Amino acid sequence: MSSSAASMADYQVEAYNTAKDSENKIHDDTVARKYGFSGGLVPGVDVYAYMTHPAVQRWGRDWLERGTGDCRLIKPVYEGATATISVQPIEGEAEAMAITVESAGQICATGTARLPGAAPTAPDLADFPLTALPDNRPPASPAALPIGAMLGTYSKLCEAEAEAAYQADVREDLPLYAAESLIHPGHLLRFGNWAVTQNVVLGPWIHVSSSVQHFATARHGEELSIRARITNNFERKGHLFVELDAVVLAQGSRLLARMDHTAIYQPRQVQA
Repeated sequence: MSSSAASMADYQVEAYNTAKDSENKIHDDTVARKYGFSGGLVPGVDVYAYMTHPAVQRWGRDWLERGTGDCRLIKPVYEGATATISVQPIEGEAEAMAITVESAGQICATGTARLPGAAPTAPDLADFPLTALPDNRPPASPAALPIGAMLGTYSKLCEAEAEAAYQADVREDLPLYAAESLIHPGHLLRFGNWAVTQNVVLGPWIHVSSSVQHFATARHGEELSIRARITNNFERKGHLFVELDAVVLAQGSRLLARMDHTAIYQPRQVQA
């Protein structure tokens, strides 16, 4: 696609909290308020999904097959609020854009998207061995999430009906996805969350940031899986963080994406 970042209009969505009934109660209004928020948080992976719209609008399938994207989640986006996604060119880079998400007068997320001129070098999948999920998930803790450990491999069949519902939830309206039966990049990033939630029992927790390198597209009806290694586990300002290096595969072998994924798995509670 030929439009430049400088010429692209702002993209707006009415945010929707897809996780109100999830195990993660940071998306529940009552629980979120105990952590200092105004209500349940729209999932960070869905905010990232909003951010991918201008990249796919500009570069189309090329970005889904070799592009990069990253996000830093700064402030919550709340259900029913308008999220405005704006892009700006990055000086000195022809195929790159800086992306900002603003809602309720605040900058809620920042990130970038880039389209490399050539396909990236794929990681060696031998570095990400298939690992069994635990029979019983232990409570999340530094001991349960040790640096260097492989998490159990989580798999999910991505069927057309569920994918269409997901894209409606994240307000995606680009025709490319339905026309070519493609899985949305925001859906791929959800696997970063599932890598954690399917291996340990969490209380309320918060997605903080991610970076993604794409290698190929996935289609309806394929089984997707994530293999993730813990690269860091640390405390900062009373919050406990975990960082992952992960690959997302289709049909157990075709590399779709590699991601770095960071979450606060135990936030500091700010009020009783």
